[in-house]
Amino acid sequence: MDKYHWGERTWKEIKGATDTPRLALLPVGATEAHGPHLPLSTDVIIAEAMCQNAFEKFSSRGHETLILPPITYTAAPFAQSFPGTVSVRPETVTALLVDIGDSLAHQQFDGLLLANAHLDPTHIRSLYAARKQIEEKNDLKVIFPDITRKPWALRLTDEFKSGACHAGCYEGSIVMTAQPDLVREAIRLSLPENPASLSAAIAAGKTDFLNAGGPEAYFGSPAQASSEEGTKTVDILGSILVEAADQTFSETSP
Repeated sequence: MDKYHWGERTWKEIKGATDTPRLALLPVGATEAHGPHLPLSTDVIIAEAMCQNAFEKFSSRGHETLILPPITYTAAPFAQSFPGTVSVRPETVTALLVDIGDSLAHQQFDGLLLANAHLDPTHIRSLYAARKQIEEKNDLKVIFPDITRKPWALRLTDEFKSGACHAGCYEGSIVMTAQPDLVREAIRLSLPENPASLSAAIAAGKTDFLNAGGPEAYFGSPAQASSEEGTKTVDILGSILVEAADQTFSETSP
């Protein structure tokens, strides 16, 4: 069976219990402004690339793993003043994830892996809330390696760690690897660096890109992005998902 996307299978091709943990990978992104050079679906593209890489690693070990259809709408208050951004209430996101988790638990899946590429703090809080509620109700483990926190954040690029990483070199490089036809190359190469740190702005109480110093909805260095960096970063992100799952199931095994 080479159809690794959940939606490409028929209902009879979704297997039952297996000897190894049954894992569902869920790409979690947003529909929001990513500068004048990257598509609104940038976070979704990154999350799907992360899942694809993790899927290949799991498959090489014989795990029953599928990639669910992505979450494309979520809380995106930092970008909501920019056209194209679709922001929903965080409670809506939490409720949706809880319902997905309940359905997977009913189908005897062992783990739901959240491959999250949207770093808005309101959104991230909704993921933690969903994980808590799902695990309180079910045996399903929710694996959520939050790449904004240690130890995962330390594995990523210098730009990412600086906090000036929205639609910059970090994200642009991944899109150049995964969906290069969606990058507006001429615009990307013309953009000056914006060193304003989103993480510092959040700590200072800023609540949107404009007040955080991003009038064009990007932070970092878009012109420095490269597909080579993107390929390396995707491999790191996939490894993070696999390692987080390994840690979870090793801690729960008898």
